[in-house]
Amino acid sequence: MAQQVTIIGLGLIGGSIGLALKRWSRVNDNSLTIVGFDEDVSRQNKAKKLGAIDSSEWSLGKAVANADVVVLSTPVQAMKQVMEDIAEDLKSGAIVTDTGSTKVDVMEWARSLPSTVSFVGGHPMAGKAESLDAADPDLFKGATWVVSPAVTAGEEAIRTVLGIVAAVGAESYFVDPTEHDSYVAAVSHLPFLSAAALVRAVTADPAWRDMRSLASSGLRDTTRLALGSPEMHRDIAITNRDAIGRWIDQYIESLSELRTLVADDSDEGANKLFSYLEQAQDDRARLELTVNRTDEALTETQRQADKHSFGDQMGRMFLGGLGRSRDRNGRNSR
Repeated sequence: MAQQVTIIGLGLIGGSIGLALKRWSRVNDNSLTIVGFDEDVSRQNKAKKLGAIDSSEWSLGKAVANADVVVLSTPVQAMKQVMEDIAEDLKSGAIVTDTGSTKVDVMEWARSLPSTVSFVGGHPMAGKAESLDAADPDLFKGATWVVSPAVTAGEEAIRTVLGIVAAVGAESYFVDPTEHDSYVAAVSHLPFLSAAALVRAVTADPAWRDMRSLASSGLRDTTRLALGSPEMHRDIAITNRDAIGRWIDQYIESLSELRTLVADDSDEGANKLFSYLEQAQDDRARLELTVNRTDEALTETQRQADKHSFGDQMGRMFLGGLGRSRDRNGRNSR
């Protein structure tokens, strides 16, 4: 009997998860049924045409009623209400996970779920254009997928979510929710906000109309992230205020130091400015080296997995957790 995965939110991430799981299912005896739900009915229809889901439901409650796994892929701020709305319709033993970019608030909201439901927080560190049209079954290949289980999550639930992560080609990474929010505030949220601030600073100048004809790859590359979804990043900022605030303060200190070095017209000031920029260049080069080595390691891991029947291994991990919950069909009450 096929196990049901319900994806709530059919944008880039939700659609890509659906496509990746459908591909996995096809080589594993069609062992999964993917149900999709989105408040935008046109997205549901498009997701079906793309093959990201098998079916959709007009009602959120019906979409999750028979689900063994529910994946929340909505904007972060919407997750609180979604959890409250689905709580009474989840069957006993169901597993709920998410793809939110922040974790502390999400983990707290998950406490509204019934005690017979396991919540395992998640965050795939992958993305590109924001629309469903860009959904890609290979989006998560080699990407880090943060896993933050609730303290009440069962072992089978954790194993099942790890199986899903592996099935879509990602690498699981366990991290404490508070640490996660601090880390991503630095490496993900701050870069976006910096790009947005740079765009605003430059384009707000009265001379922008004339200077924009001179703008080339430097400005485009540096500000590319500002093209990201304002709604998504607003929700990220709201749910991660403290961590983002700390990193903005640190960035301001770095800019202030740089401003001082630029203003110093002495030979010593020029030498210090050179040292600052040289250090930044070295740090950036090391980052590139780290990423390349990680990619090489992941490639080798994939080769080894292929040698040992990756599909079979993930089938045991993924369906092993789901299979033992097949007969638990009772409804929960809050």
